[in-house]
Amino acid sequence: MDIQIPNLRHLRVFLAVCELKSITRASERIYLSQPAITQAIAKLEKQLETHLFERHSDGMYPTESGILWQKRVTRSLEYLRDSTAELLKDPSLKENLSANVLAQISTTQLKALVAVCDVQNFSIASRNLGVSQSSVHRAARDLEKLLGIALFEKTNTGINATDAAKALTKASKLAFSELRQGIYEIHALQYQDVSTISLGSMPLARTTILPKSILRFGDQHPDVNVNVIEGPYPDLLHHLRHGDIDIVLGALRYPAPADDVIQEELWNPPLSIICRADHPLLRLETVTAEDLANCAWVVPASGTPTRTAFKALFDQADCTPPTRIVESSSQILIRELLLGSDRLTLISRHQMERELDLGLLKILSYPLEHTRRPIGLCVRKNWLPTITQSHFLSVLREICDQFR
Repeated sequence: MDIQIPNLRHLRVFLAVCELKSITRASERIYLSQPAITQAIAKLEKQLETHLFERHSDGMYPTESGILWQKRVTRSLEYLRDSTAELLKDPSLKENLSANVLAQISTTQLKALVAVCDVQNFSIASRNLGVSQSSVHRAARDLEKLLGIALFEKTNTGINATDAAKALTKASKLAFSELRQGIYEIHALQYQDVSTISLGSMPLARTTILPKSILRFGDQHPDVNVNVIEGPYPDLLHHLRHGDIDIVLGALRYPAPADDVIQEELWNPPLSIICRADHPLLRLETVTAEDLANCAWVVPASGTPTRTAFKALFDQADCTPPTRIVESSSQILIRELLLGSDRLTLISRHQMERELDLGLLKILSYPLEHTRRPIGLCVRKNWLPTITQSHFLSVLREICDQFR
């Protein structure tokens, strides 16, 4: 479902009418004519396909949809207000000037900013937005002029976004995410829950927790889409903090990787050493660390929890670690390397559950209780999930309870 971000001016009008309960009083507050306010509300209601206000003799009151929308719009504009306040340089003018600036920023300007920052290129950004390059240039330059700061710097290879542009882009993405949440909530209220749950998933979750959760959740929400983003943990964390995704599911990091996210442990499985079914080490009565060190391995990259556990395995045995290593987190590649050679891997058994059940791979007996690693959720600290998203989280927790 393609979600169109509403006009920021219409959102500010909507909040003014919510607060003052009157188009007349809102007109005096925000210096717009009453017909202009009426038209803005009508356009917003048409876009959202719902009535936002009930008209009574003593004023205008938000409907149930309007109350939901008011909450999301307020949170959305708070992200932009806080960000623009930080960007303005003169502390003595900060509060009043930030309000004036925010009142003039347009959705078009912010969409252009986000598009250019994402790809660091005006031409690509214009194609992604489906508008002319000159339109993107104009919107970005107008925003620079309005803020009185540089957002982009020319380099030999193109352009770079300034720190100010990156900060405002993050706030814009979070603001847009809130508005999408609000639109999903309104549609669900009208019994049209066709929302999208966007999450990032690490390898362990993709092979166990996530597919079972999606299947169970889909039985109850057949029209809700689930968008799963895969990638390295740093990339997923970046997308989470910028509002591109709302959940990261996988191995947790301690301490928490940033102060604006929180983690929830769901499961704490140990790792296993896995090899092909006729591996020579399976014939030994007792496998030593030296035996393991003499083998070739396929393990994740340095800095990952599993690679840390791999190193600790040999450090604790005071043994020189293996030198014949392939680095990869691809389950498909790992499986093929194990099946075609005497390589070993350190991985959760659940990631190779199907191959183990078929007898293609086996677990090598070796004490690894110390390798338990917490698996769970990472979300933004101030994230407010919709009812649908909350139910998806409940399903994830139920599935993890079964695994435990």
